[in-house]
Amino acid sequence: MFSLPPAIQALILSNVILYFAQGMVPGLTPALALWPIGSGEFAPWQLLSYAFLHGGLTHLLFNMLGLWMFGADLERVWGSRRLLVFYVVSVLGAAVAQLAVAAATGGMYPTVGASGGLFGILVGFAMMFPTRKIVPLIPPIPMPAPVFVALYGGLELFFGVTGSFAGVAHFAHLGGLAAGWLLIRYWRGQPPFPRR
Repeated sequence: MFSLPPAIQALILSNVILYFAQGMVPGLTPALALWPIGSGEFAPWQLLSYAFLHGGLTHLLFNMLGLWMFGADLERVWGSRRLLVFYVVSVLGAAVAQLAVAAATGGMYPTVGASGGLFGILVGFAMMFPTRKIVPLIPPIPMPAPVFVALYGGLELFFGVTGSFAGVAHFAHLGGLAAGWLLIRYWRGQPPFPRR
């Protein structure tokens, strides 16, 4: 744990601490989860705080595993500050996407989890390390990181449109992925942004 770069280490520890605090502090989850704007429960801090809460131990473990696997290498290349900026932008992009979908569908349920930020980290990893191979659990076939992220993003879009796996914020995942992709394009001066 302590060999991790500092920002990823701090993100993982913060998520773990808040996960256990959810079970011990009454009212913490409703106050920090991301509520739809029309629910009467929305507060501005929820645009960021929701990403430090989780719906169960498996949810937490998979998200933290992803941060460790993909975020650590990004931090080693970018440094802590840029990694944190990237992560926060991805989390905010996921929140905006989720709020837009909730407004369009009339959904009034809260959202929790670091998955939107993790999807930003995934696309950042694929863009920074395009020749790295990833072996998913299903199917266990090695593939370049950009192919893995494209397939995963396509599945999330399919699941979101078809309403599969109810209770999973598929469009928040896509929002985090899109925000991360756009931020790297901005940093590189690539379309749709002007050359820097």
